[in-house]
Amino acid sequence: MRKVVIAIDSFKGCLSSDECGQAAEEGVKSIYPACEVIKLPIADGGEGMLNALMSVTQGNYVRLYAHNPLMEVIETQYGISKDGQTAFIEMATISGLPIIPPEKRNPLITTSYGTGELIKDALNKGCRKFIIGIGGSATNDAGLGMLQALGFRFLDKSGMELETGGRIMDKVFHIDNSNIHPALKDSLFTIACDVNNPFCGPEGAAYIYARQKGADNEMIEELDKGMQSLANVIRQITGKDITSTPGAGAAGGMGGGFIAFLNADLKSGIDLLLEAFDFKNLIKNADLIITGEGKVDRQTIMGKVPSGILREAQKQNIPVIIIAGSVEDTEELNKAGFKGVFSITPSPVSLEAAMEANFAKENIKRLIRQICRITS
Repeated sequence: MRKVVIAIDSFKGCLSSDECGQAAEEGVKSIYPACEVIKLPIADGGEGMLNALMSVTQGNYVRLYAHNPLMEVIETQYGISKDGQTAFIEMATISGLPIIPPEKRNPLITTSYGTGELIKDALNKGCRKFIIGIGGSATNDAGLGMLQALGFRFLDKSGMELETGGRIMDKVFHIDNSNIHPALKDSLFTIACDVNNPFCGPEGAAYIYARQKGADNEMIEELDKGMQSLANVIRQITGKDITSTPGAGAAGGMGGGFIAFLNADLKSGIDLLLEAFDFKNLIKNADLIITGEGKVDRQTIMGKVPSGILREAQKQNIPVIIIAGSVEDTEELNKAGFKGVFSITPSPVSLEAAMEANFAKENIKRLIRQICRITS
């Protein structure tokens, strides 16, 4: 084997994309020492996207303090490209679910305000292009908090300015944009997301994702009602109907907020990254591509990292195998085009043991070593 490309998403809560890739590379090299191995950090719009983009652009990290979803000030970061023109923001670093303890998660209260603060800081530093990953959010406020940080004011029927959180959506009656950041009119926003959910309704943000953010049934109904009300106000004021727009429901409606107020383009996170990596040229003449994520099942072929990689590989007839900690729906994954679907876990173990980092690394190395032996 002369050339292998490794592009494995993080095993969330266990290993980063870099750690997975390093372990897989060691497995390949143990059988094929002279093999050219191209190892890419990869993500789909959520955790890890910032680091992946920074590795491509050789940009600089910016550290700053901003408000988390509960409006507590914490230290966070974003990136700026080497030429200073493009900001790379990962919503999860300031408005993400892992930041909030489970007992404090409440999407009626949590806000995306901090994400807006990062955008504002980048605008003040001269950035006019933005690539923003919105996966892993703790919020369901349709991006209103983010917009508030940028100068938008949301008013109720009496003209009073509303506070923050998902609870304000059904109270918005008027939107004042007279004091928004002046640089917004010259800025371009590309939003990376990996879901196509509409803004509201049975398949919308609240019904599909709010429960994992701390909502009960009553909250979910209230949030969806608020999103329907807000969508009507947006349509009346801007002329844009975001109700059924694919991706508008991403990150608790953040996708819809970006479309309605910042004229953003929504793009598959994995497609955006593969374009940044110039993936189609990197994989030329590869004998094998190894991809994977923590769990693979039928949802894997619906826009996640491995599906994007498979799509590009198939154009060049390069075989792709997929590895994971947990594997389901193997036949469907094979039918989609994966040449092999493998679990890294060698025997029944507890979840706690399987998630132990060193154990997982060794399992990846062992598995890749055995796969390479077949072709040696």
